[in-house]
Amino acid sequence: MREVTARAPVRIDFGGGWTDVPPYPHEEGGCVCNVAIARYATARLAERSVGLHVDADDEDQALPRAALERAGIAHVALKLRNDFPRGAGLGGSSAAGVAIQAALAAWRGESTDGTSLAERSRAVETEGLRVPGGSQDHYAAALGGALDLRLGAAVEARHIPLSAARRAELERRCIIGFTGESRISGHTITAVIDAYRAREPRVTAALRRMKALAVRMVETLGRGSIDELAALVDEHWQFQRGLHERISTPAIERLLEAARRAGATGGKALGASGGGSVLVIAPEDAADAVRAAVASMAVPLPFAIDTDGARLVDEPVPA
Repeated sequence: MREVTARAPVRIDFGGGWTDVPPYPHEEGGCVCNVAIARYATARLAERSVGLHVDADDEDQALPRAALERAGIAHVALKLRNDFPRGAGLGGSSAAGVAIQAALAAWRGESTDGTSLAERSRAVETEGLRVPGGSQDHYAAALGGALDLRLGAAVEARHIPLSAARRAELERRCIIGFTGESRISGHTITAVIDAYRAREPRVTAALRRMKALAVRMVETLGRGSIDELAALVDEHWQFQRGLHERISTPAIERLLEAARRAGATGGKALGASGGGSVLVIAPEDAADAVRAAVASMAVPLPFAIDTDGARLVDEPVPA
């Protein structure tokens, strides 16, 4: 039986999220600094005698069905699995979308680059499903590594070089905790963008500062200064949380405060927030204490940095 399996990673967004969501990048230009991590959405396509079949969580059905319908593929079964929590704020739906697009491209014998996979995935979400959102998650899933994304009429993606030693340092000092709360990203994104369109000064000023901080993060990460990155992430959160009252939650604030008491020097919620996961960055000598503090209040999500992006794999999809 013919089958093909592809996977794509999720990401940590250090800064600049929201400046990738239209119409902001087209009108002001956006910048995002993020890094892909080795937690994956995996998609397997297999021959089927008749019709289409999707094997995914009930809430995940819309995306794979929309991707298959848009691709015009018939008589296949699609199995989709994740090794990260739903609603974790890691760009999981985009990772799933990119994994599906990589599998579809291989199924059709196409040679596609990461940019094409990212744009196809984003088109399914924003055009097919009418889900508001930006580009950064799709590019992280497609390209992997640490990215400097400049967003305007088109997206310019550049890898930020990270040595093996720098990747290992990020993996030690960056700590992710999943709060277990459900996110409300679609509602939150719409509310923030409506406020931007209305040119509310609080929102326009925050987005402008978040973009500037992302530009500095790119330069700082390139130099390898994780201490400076932590300070920039911490400042970014103060502007990010001010975009909308539902971006932060009491659970997020309690977790960040506990991490700071343990020695963390930077932290923010990931993704659009309203729940999901929190990133904290610790000094080298406080990493263990901060990790323990996070684990006492949230589900730890250990990770490694992914450098491959979307790719075909041989291993079976988990049950």
